[in-house]
Amino acid sequence: MKKILSLLVAFGMIASLTACAGQSSSTASDSTTSEATSEATATEETASEEAAPATAGTMLTHDEYMAADVDTEVTIQTYVQAKQSWWEDKATVYAQSEDGAYFLYDMACSEEDYDKLTPGTCIQVTGYKSEWSGEVEITDGTFTIVEDAEPFIAEPLDVTDLLGSDELIDHQNELVSFKGLTVEPSTMEGSDEEHAFLYNWDGSGTDGDDLYFNASYNGQTYTFTIESYLCDNTTDVYAAVKNLEVGQTIDMEGFLYWYEGVNPHITSVTVVG
Repeated sequence: MKKILSLLVAFGMIASLTACAGQSSSTASDSTTSEATSEATATEETASEEAAPATAGTMLTHDEYMAADVDTEVTIQTYVQAKQSWWEDKATVYAQSEDGAYFLYDMACSEEDYDKLTPGTCIQVTGYKSEWSGEVEITDGTFTIVEDAEPFIAEPLDVTDLLGSDELIDHQNELVSFKGLTVEPSTMEGSDEEHAFLYNWDGSGTDGDDLYFNASYNGQTYTFTIESYLCDNTTDVYAAVKNLEVGQTIDMEGFLYWYEGVNPHITSVTVVG
């Protein structure tokens, strides 16, 4: 009888040990599977983060904006410096922050909001970085006014000595000044007659159109523009350019716009000699 009881106890112990071993193996397998799943999930999340555009939803500095690829969606915060035009609920605005400037082209804007975009107003803009004939700008943008922000009005940066240099483009769209330039003659296509300015780039326009005029510095001649949407024929600068004479010395201020090279949009002209 004792032998039978001993055998039963032995068989019971073996069965118990076998069950424990099976449970331990199952637990280890579940743990390994869980760890593998966690690692796979972490890898997928990391890959997703790396694949996301660096600029999407991120407030960019001017340097980060300039480093972004063309056609990338960008968000920036800046300050209105001047308004060029409003048409069919779209506004074109010159804007600048302490670290750089922006040209906001055809930004969605009601006429009521356009009236609020006074110089110095802080706005947050989301749109697409674009480039047209060398001009880097933000297109298809929307904006909100940053309430209670301190206004910022840029002081013109003297870039006279940068004319003709590779460094000039680093200040694209900024409010700048040019000092001590000499008015040079302009000629219409197919004519040798000299003028101090032209209506439109080829002389084909009339009063109220853009004005184009040439001025030189250090032996090199550059073309400057009175953008009629920005400064129309009722403004002082428009009248000043119409009264220019070849050979005069002038100081100027304006926005460093770019079109197939430097093409400043001038807002002030003063004859100094």
